[in-house]
Amino acid sequence: ESALFSAEEQVALAYADAVTATPPQVDDALKAQMKQHFTDDAITEMTALIAFQNLSARFNAALDIPSQGLCDSFKGRPHA
Repeated sequence: ESALFSAEEQVALAYADAVTATPPQVDDALKAQMKQHFTDDAITEMTALIAFQNLSARFNAALDIPSQGLCDSFKGRPHA
């Protein structure tokens, strides 16, 4: 919802949230919005990347695999 994101980015973020929900919450309205901004190939690639990140997060959580600290290194840095 932030004005810092373009309409395309906002739709992509909404799609990522919807795909990540359990169970997934991708409705026809969101699919139509995605098609306004992205090609079928781009939607397929984005879906695969979101699914992979979800798989990785669930795998790591199930096995108590700790974070590698990438996000921690950005704490306190000003945003560009």
